[in-house]
Amino acid sequence: MEIKLAKTAGFCYGVNNAIKTVLDLREWADKKIYTFGPIIHNPSMVNHLSELGVVSVSNIDEIQPPAYIVIRAHGVGKDVYDEIEKRGFTLIDATCPFVKKIHKLVNEKYKEGYVIIIAGDSEHPEVKGISGWCDNRAIVVNNVDELASLPIVDKKVFACAQTTLSYENWLSIAEALKGRFKHVETHNTICSATIERQKEAEDLSKEVDVMIVIGGKESSNTRKLFEICKKNCERTYKVETPGELPMLNTKEINKVGVIAGASTPDWIIKEVVSKMDSINRTQNEENFGEIFEDSMVALKTGDIVKGKIISVGENEIFVDLGYKSDGIIPLEESSVDEVNKPHDIYKPGMEIEVFVEKLNDGEGNVLLSKKKADYIKGWDILENAHKTGQPVEAVVSEVVNGGVIALTRGIRIFVPASQVSDKYVKDLGNYLKQKINVRITEFNKNKNKIIGSQRILLEEEKERLANELWNSIEVGKKYEGKVTSLAKFGAFVDIGGVEGLVHISELSWHKIKHPSEVLSVGEEVEVTVLEFDREKEKISLGYKKPEDNPWNKAASKYEVGDVIEGKVVRLVPFGCFLEIEKGLDGLVHISQISNKRIAKPDDVLKVGQKVGAKIIEMDLENKKIALSIREVNPIDPVEEIVEEKEAVNGNETDPAEEIPTEHKEELSVTLGDVLGKIDITDKEDSAG
Repeated sequence: MEIKLAKTAGFCYGVNNAIKTVLDLREWADKKIYTFGPIIHNPSMVNHLSELGVVSVSNIDEIQPPAYIVIRAHGVGKDVYDEIEKRGFTLIDATCPFVKKIHKLVNEKYKEGYVIIIAGDSEHPEVKGISGWCDNRAIVVNNVDELASLPIVDKKVFACAQTTLSYENWLSIAEALKGRFKHVETHNTICSATIERQKEAEDLSKEVDVMIVIGGKESSNTRKLFEICKKNCERTYKVETPGELPMLNTKEINKVGVIAGASTPDWIIKEVVSKMDSINRTQNEENFGEIFEDSMVALKTGDIVKGKIISVGENEIFVDLGYKSDGIIPLEESSVDEVNKPHDIYKPGMEIEVFVEKLNDGEGNVLLSKKKADYIKGWDILENAHKTGQPVEAVVSEVVNGGVIALTRGIRIFVPASQVSDKYVKDLGNYLKQKINVRITEFNKNKNKIIGSQRILLEEEKERLANELWNSIEVGKKYEGKVTSLAKFGAFVDIGGVEGLVHISELSWHKIKHPSEVLSVGEEVEVTVLEFDREKEKISLGYKKPEDNPWNKAASKYEVGDVIEGKVVRLVPFGCFLEIEKGLDGLVHISQISNKRIAKPDDVLKVGQKVGAKIIEMDLENKKIALSIREVNPIDPVEEIVEEKEAVNGNETDPAEEIPTEHKEELSVTLGDVLGKIDITDKEDSAG
């Protein structure tokens, strides 16, 4: 029996991209990972991701922050994006690029007033997602018959297709739409990979005796493939796993065709084909023994051999060695370090090298060690790395006197304290369990001695980045950088191998006492190049942004005649400065403080005092605002003294009211002078 596998079987681009997105995210994610709906229509893959800690949810309310949420390959409606943004989750979009284009098309046509019609399955998540880009008002039809119930409208109609719709179905729907509506625009949005896969299914099913279609039960494209194959080959079977394969008498079958949906992982396809091949060999009793013996790999204890991972458990890894028995790697022999778990490193279908410990572990399995194979091969790899200067990745396992020990393939590399970083490291313990890249600087296998340096690599990388930066730097260019240190006069920021200074005056639009009020060491910031000198290797950077300048906003917020409340921030002989808002001060001239003459502002005002003032002049170009206190609530020192005297005498009448107007000011000064010379003893004597 010949088994013929379709060339297009397995993941399409969009599905592969979605799975890769999730797996890559796991490498660096610092928060829980969720997918909105199953990432693809394949339960085996979804279960695999679930085992890795990736949770599939159908409602955003199920998500516990903080979290990453990955949009499924089939896509979602605009309302889901809006809700995710509203709740502050980190969004990772794994929507198939072809589906993404449909979203854009539908949204544009809907805004132009078109009635949207989607050819496809109304319950399919892809179709629901597309409809979400036209306020869920799309009309969905799955075949020509469903068009009959549609009302005839005089509006413009835009029609598109679910990416996995059969091409023949789309052609018939598109043709019928043109005959039913006056203004119809159709756009074939069936994925080209889908068309190619359906065409191969059509051709292959015509030349075989049995057709096997592999894919998830909920997968639309798998269902379409099954329908196409069934028309040409009566004995067509749809399976999700190898265990669902039908019992076949291979002696009566000449050729079997195998095709898989776009969401079917490679390892499931291989397992199905492998099982069919096994059935074929088993049923062929005349040649089975010979075939079996010829296919067996000769193993002996101490060999290093290649094998393919069958499955990954919590405590062991099963490996296909091509031997009569499978191999088992116990967890402690898997080279899994403290940083990673078996699922992080090993995947079904992965080819690895292993050391044969025993041909029979007592239960009929071959006992293997990945750790020993790595160790033996590791010395050769490290020796070559020493000769070529190739960097080596290792994990810091312990801190020792004078440095750290880093492990790679079970081999210890000593990294001196001075070579751990290109900067002074106060506590080497911070590197424990961390991955580092080192260059082998000393190698002696006979003495079991290897010394490495991360510092050399960091300095080389820093030099490379610095050269790139100096060759491209220009005034006004923005950079993403990291704050490396703070000083009284400003903050130093690394913008890619070179440090620049943000002067304290460039950190904020209002006055600050220390840069720590704005930035902290290690913070990621965006800075702008103000000036630079390559010869002196100096760069001046700006952090505060023009759009935050309160003087730029003042024109739209204030105008002459406005009354504001300000705080006295500085007193000078000619007046005082009021803080209108952070970074925006105005001057009250001494003549605008009171209706009375005052000798100096601090006679009636003090720093920190809040007062009302009117804006009497604005010169924003020169950053000047003139204010008047006296036009709002003048501060009159004479009145304050008179009130004090009245409180002492118990006299409620103001003597100044009986004095002619032209003499009031003169008398006020005289009374003030007199009262200023009277001490408390004189007052008590008078009262007596």
